[in-house]
Amino acid sequence: MNLGKLLIATGAVLILAGLFVVLLNRANVPLGKLPGDIVYRGKNTAVYFPIVSSIVISVVLSAVLYVISRSRR
Repeated sequence: MNLGKLLIATGAVLILAGLFVVLLNRANVPLGKLPGDIVYRGKNTAVYFPIVSSIVISVVLSAVLYVISRSRR
């Protein structure tokens, strides 16, 4: 695959992911603020560990990819 085509495809995927996140925020889905997500706030820093949000995203993406792979057979 040509490098230019790969960069365009990667950019398109990132744009779609960004639009999806914006739509989730507008729908009041608290992604990144779920129970189980760890937030540490120090004097000058804040560190986020979105453990549960990562698990939810992983499960959803796995289910979507499973459905896509089953429909291609």
